[in-house]
Amino acid sequence: MQKITPIILAGGVGSRLWPVSRESFPKQFLKIEGAPSLFQQTVQRFQQARFTRPIIVTNEDYRFHVVEQMGEIGTLPELILLEPCSRNTAGAVLAAVNMQANRAPSSLCIVAPSDHLISDRAAFTAAIEQGVSAAVSGKLVTFGIKPDRPETGYGYLEVERETNDSGQPAPVVSFTEKPDLPTAARMICSGCHLWNAGIFLFRTTDMQTAFTQHAPDIATQVDEALAGFTLDLGFTRLDRKAWQALPDVSLDYAVMEHADNICAVPFDGHWSDLGSWQGYWREECKSETAQNGLVTIGNAHGIDCESSLLMTESADQTIVGLGLRDLVAVAMNDAVLVADRNRSDQIGTVVKYLKARSAPQATIRSQDFRPWGWFKELVAGPGFKVKMITVHPRGVLSLQSHTQRAEHWVVVEGSVSVTIGNQTLELSANQSAYVPKGDVHRMENNGHTDAVLIEVQTGSYLGEDDIVRYEDAYARC
Repeated sequence: MQKITPIILAGGVGSRLWPVSRESFPKQFLKIEGAPSLFQQTVQRFQQARFTRPIIVTNEDYRFHVVEQMGEIGTLPELILLEPCSRNTAGAVLAAVNMQANRAPSSLCIVAPSDHLISDRAAFTAAIEQGVSAAVSGKLVTFGIKPDRPETGYGYLEVERETNDSGQPAPVVSFTEKPDLPTAARMICSGCHLWNAGIFLFRTTDMQTAFTQHAPDIATQVDEALAGFTLDLGFTRLDRKAWQALPDVSLDYAVMEHADNICAVPFDGHWSDLGSWQGYWREECKSETAQNGLVTIGNAHGIDCESSLLMTESADQTIVGLGLRDLVAVAMNDAVLVADRNRSDQIGTVVKYLKARSAPQATIRSQDFRPWGWFKELVAGPGFKVKMITVHPRGVLSLQSHTQRAEHWVVVEGSVSVTIGNQTLELSANQSAYVPKGDVHRMENNGHTDAVLIEVQTGSYLGEDDIVRYEDAYARC
């Protein structure tokens, strides 16, 4: 049995689920109400004998999220490719394909987004098996979801014959990207259209040939980016200059819409791309706790509300809806979204609006994740800022100094080793240290449990860019 190598794409920013999903911590890594993240679920979907360890393609800003979350589910990647900047899926897929082809020529690969929900793992694996023979014979296989409603937020595949229950691959006739509602309704009635899931199965050689024929400019730039790759703490970092020159296009647009050897496997199992609050609401409505279409997450309550979603970030925050219909209300500690549920696929315009006004909430969460742990701003005012800092076991902050601020650290849980100048202190709960402005310092957790501290900053400027790094265990700039 020939094994299949998963290529998992984990570089998206998920802006349509703002304010929960932001560039600093996008939806594929979120753990809502303690559930495994979509990224973790995607990796687990391929933890079977049929598949090799996965190749992960992600943005360089997310590399430590990938490592940490894979460690939490007890698995390792075969390779992690780092994109210096986002260039959509065409270049990302080809870079991974070329790396795999160098390791195992003519091997089978399956490309999967990391932010989709597929709850029936067995049905999904069965659908993959339906496409293997076609892929081995030289076809580029895509997977289409049997639609149950007209949907304007998805792309569609038109197949040569009406889909049936056999699950057999069918030749793809055309691609349609996000049609209007009347067009989507006609497509549903035809019986020959499927939602485009963005999942692909193929041999490496066949995908390379497709790029050579239909997107030679992308093939050339990817070759240059791979030729200039560097190894960085076990990651494979693509050449920045070559990658920036790549066209910003999807795999569908670059190759799949032009190739004549495309077929689609229909998948009738449960699938959602959770691409908007509308989609998230629809999934949560299947819960037994949802009454009259009211979905509440966290410390959220609805009185005489219907067909709405109410969500809070933490138990310390309460949201109450009264008489709401078809609304989404999501409250974070630094941002609140209130929107017409039926327009939630337009949330990206909200992010653009905030970016144009230089609002940090557009892209950055108040809980800022770092390779050593995370910090969260509690309160700030003129000349001061208070944070809560969590340092994971074996976590090490960089050796650094600040030109504009001093810091006072108070340990509330666990223990840390603190270096200030030439002095090293071992601090445990209820002990503290003061770091004068300009002093070189570092903190590390050598224990076996998380260390939690309160940091009080004072100074004329308290921005995160006031850092001079001298050494860093994670090779950050």
